[in-house]
This record gives sequence, structure tokens and C-alpha cells, in this order.
Amino acid sequence: MPIAHSTYSSPLCLDGGHRQTLYASLVRRVDFAYDCRERLDTPDGDFLDLDWAWAGSSPSDRVVILTHGLEGSADRGYMRGMARALVRRGWDACALNLRGCSGTPNQQVATYHSGKTDDLARVVDHVLDSGYPSVALIGFSLGGNLTLKYLGERGPDVDARIRGAVALSAPVDLSASADRIDRWTNRHYVQYFLRSLRRKMRVKARQHSDRVSTRHLQKIRTLRGFDEAYTAPLHGFTDAADYYRRASSKPLLSDLAVPTLLLNAADDPFLPPSCYPRKIARDHPPLTLEVPESGGHVGFVSFNDRGEYWSERRTTSFLS
Repeated sequence: MPIAHSTYSSPLCLDGGHRQTLYASLVRRVDFAYDCRERLDTPDGDFLDLDWAWAGSSPSDRVVILTHGLEGSADRGYMRGMARALVRRGWDACALNLRGCSGTPNQQVATYHSGKTDDLARVVDHVLDSGYPSVALIGFSLGGNLTLKYLGERGPDVDARIRGAVALSAPVDLSASADRIDRWTNRHYVQYFLRSLRRKMRVKARQHSDRVSTRHLQKIRTLRGFDEAYTAPLHGFTDAADYYRRASSKPLLSDLAVPTLLLNAADDPFLPPSCYPRKIARDHPPLTLEVPESGGHVGFVSFNDRGEYWSERRTTSFLS
């Protein structure tokens, strides 16, 4: 069933992609705390912070690695909500904070981006070395593209202990997604992201004054403009177009070798038509594409006595 029929319908008060997106981001509160934080050193002299949650008093036989979206962290509601749902069902959870997103600035000039799979690979290898016989990957938005790219790069050579993956609201075509999010109807989201990104670049300028300048930072008005000025040159890309081309996961979706669910809502305000790869899903059985009519960007709100969103129940069902 490469293109799945979706059972999701939004609450009557939250119809429309913007309402779903904003409610899930600004209103939702998740009563869940991680058990501990682990700092993992990287080969280039930097670090990654991992937030762990355990299903029981001893390690489970299965674990999920969660990766957040642009300027998110393990503490975002969608991350804690998903971790809680999985822990309830017997999974341990390892929530990856991408570089500079854990509350402590990272040390190198490079931070994170949509295609930086070497950091995710470092975490996956670390988790596998811990002895888990069954591992799953979940990524949200930017983290969804990152997860899909990581798996696509490995294709049939992926470690057999990785049993499945889910990507939610994933911009698999980064160039078209950048154009969509930079539309005037999304200006409030863009300004939110840019405020956070500007703060981090000011820190980088203090850390690495020979590499980072803030001279034109305030003049940037779009995410593409930020990627052109900072993301691309700081991570070895020629320009934003080169970054989007090389970091997009869509060209690698046909190489996926583990059961993978791509869950993108039809009314997601960040995603253009090219982020709904129907033909690839029809032709490539490991990839299941599900396109609910509503859900927004990392929304999929539902109200119930367990506080679980529909996307969390759908994800846990797929992985089980």
C-alpha cells in the first residue's frame, strides 16, 4: 500500500493548515520529561546533546531516534509528545538536539542543516553500539528530510537493526519548499525563524570572527536569503541553490530499503506539490506516502484523554 488512505480529520475548530500549525506550536502543552541528557562527542571536536527517555527500569529491546525541525529542540511539544507516546508503548526514546539547539552553542563554525547526515549517523552508530536489536528513526520537518536522506544514502546497505522510519511534514524538495515558505502568507513563520537564526549567527560571529560577519544580517528577509548568506558558505556549498540540490532527500527516496512512512498534510503551508512524491511511492514499495487533507505543518491535532495527537498514534501504529 505505497499510497495510504488517511483516516485523519481535523477538529472543527482547527480547520486549515495555519490553525493546525499555530495551535500545535503555540498552544499545546505536553506533560512529559526526559530521564537524562547525554553529551556525545563528534569527530570534529564538537558535541551533540541527546535527551533519553526509558520505557522501564531497564533498557528496552527497541529504541527510536527522534530528530526535530528548523530551530527546534528535543523540548518542542511535537518531540516530547512523540517520545511520550512511544515510551507508553514500550520503546526507549533518544531525542537528538541538532548542533546549537540544546541550549548550549556548539563549538565549530558549522551548525546543522537539512542534509547534514553525518551527525545523525554518529547518533545512530552510538545507539546501535549500545546493544539495541531494533531501532527506528523519526524526523520532523527539516529532521524528516534529514532522516530520509540518511536512509536513502545507505540504501540496501543500511544496518539490518534499523527496522523502520517515519518522516512528518518533510520538505523533501528544499528549493521549492524555500520558495513556498518565503511567500508573504507565511511571513510570520519566516520572521520567527529568522529571529532565532540571527541570534545564533551573532553568537557565531563572536566565536569565529574570522569566518562570520553580521554586517548584513538584519537586511535578510527570507530563509533563502539566510541560506545564501550563511548556511551555504559555512557548510561548504557554493550557494543556496547548490545547498538545496545536494541536501534534498527526494532524489534518494527510491533508494530507501526499510519500511518508511512519509506523512505530509495536503494543507501544509510550507510544502509545495513536489513534496508529495506520489509516483515514487507507487513505484517503490518500501515508501508509504500518506497525505491527510488537513494537518498543517507538524500539526495533526486531536483531542483525547491521553493527550496524544493523531500523528503520534499513526506513527506508533506504523512502527509496530
